[in-house]
Amino acid sequence: MANRVTHFEIHSSDPQRAIVFYEALFGWKFEQWGGQPYWLVTTGSDSERGINGGLLPRRGDDPVRGQAVNAYVCTVEVASVDASLESALHHGGTLAVAKIPIPTVGWLAY
Repeated sequence: MANRVTHFEIHSSDPQRAIVFYEALFGWKFEQWGGQPYWLVTTGSDSERGINGGLLPRRGDDPVRGQAVNAYVCTVEVASVDASLESALHHGGTLAVAKIPIPTVGWLAY
């Protein structure tokens, strides 16, 4: 296991606008996942270098105009979520979201 980033997420106040924007700008493809307000983002062919991601509605207020970027979400595939959480906490990380199941995918924690 290489501990590489395998997924990214874009949080948007207007997901439909963001979908139109990224489709037009980069040719990315969006597919709603499981009838939820979550869209899988395909950024290119599996034969090309790169990763795919997701798009979801922003939770909370829009950033203040001109505010610096202060966060991003990307998913890293690991051999053991439990061992990785333990290591993250040991190295000064904070548990923001406890381990939850993602059907047909695996486990997720922030």
